[in-house]
Amino acid sequence: MTSNDGYYEALWPRSPRQTKVKPLAPRLDTLEGKTIAQTWDYVFRGEEVFGFLEEGLKARFPGVRFVSWREFGNTHGGEEREVVAALPRRLKALGADAVVSGMGC
Repeated sequence: MTSNDGYYEALWPRSPRQTKVKPLAPRLDTLEGKTIAQTWDYVFRGEEVFGFLEEGLKARFPGVRFVSWREFGNTHGGEEREVVAALPRRLKALGADAVVSGMGC
């Protein structure tokens, strides 16, 4: 029997990063006249929250438009991979300038 004096070899459980950090997109100067897409994971009251958000933003920026979360599907469900993979194409096709992504707890 060999003694290790209480020391054991340990392995780091994380693998090396597979992707590089990308810079964030620049902020919009204003939401006036912009189209905001909404995505949601169907977990926490998005149907209510997005309604309040639209109301508040329309009061501040009367020309703002919205693309409802209903256009995209569940971003955290059985078809999550397909929905998320289609987002860039769908956002471009719908003329979205920004996205509000709702996630439940």
